[in-house]
Amino acid sequence: MVREEVAPGTIVVREGDAGDRFYVVFAGMLSVTNSSMGEREILRPGDYFGEVALTMDVPRTATVSAITPAVVASCDRATFDEFVRPLFADD
Repeated sequence: MVREEVAPGTIVVREGDAGDRFYVVFAGMLSVTNSSMGEREILRPGDYFGEVALTMDVPRTATVSAITPAVVASCDRATFDEFVRPLFADD
């Protein structure tokens, strides 16, 4: 995974864009918004995002932006498919 520091106001993923990475929040707070529903939730350390686009092979379903200084870690699609996707699969 790649660690990244994110400044307040920075958009990490944008609704409608192609999804190519999965993210885990290490520090800070991020806002999740959707064009049809507005603000959906606040992400905090331990939360994750980006799985919908990767598991369903659809464009990003929401925009995620930093509210405070934040630290996220992300992995690419291949790493997600190998190590994380099985955690979302139904047995």
